[in-house]
Amino acid sequence: MNNMALFAEQQVRADLARLLLAAVEASGRARCDIARDAQIHKDALRRVLAGERSASLGEALRILAASGVAPHAHLLLFLVSSGDHAIAWLQSDLAQFFEDFSGELPSALERVLGNQVHDVKPRWAKGTAHRVARLLSDHIDELERKDALLGDVFAGVEGGHRG
Repeated sequence: MNNMALFAEQQVRADLARLLLAAVEASGRARCDIARDAQIHKDALRRVLAGERSASLGEALRILAASGVAPHAHLLLFLVSSGDHAIAWLQSDLAQFFEDFSGELPSALERVLGNQVHDVKPRWAKGTAHRVARLLSDHIDELERKDALLGDVFAGVEGGHRG
């Protein structure tokens, strides 16, 4: 059961304002430029960032995009995790990975699982998330080993030509 206090309008507005403000500040862009690109009046942007006005879904996505961050990833992180994760991952490769991953996941599940997609149980979500993270970690380790091997090979080739 969800704690409905977490969904109180004032709290959601304040948390979203914190995320949007962090994105705008991290962008290094002038607020008037972000307002123009997000197609929102600069005073409305000021009120949204101060938490005085609720941003619509479209406005939030446009403000995030105008701030140079992965808009869907940050809004999804905000909704499913916490504003803290969304803020911590601002302007990171991890956020772009999450944007691409979460966008591709529904199609990949349907494509790979086929008719089994209806057999998926909600209780498997946490374990699957940890398994995907471990798989990604193993993949990164393997790429780092390959990069190190290639670096050694190229260092050997360079050394051979100089001698």
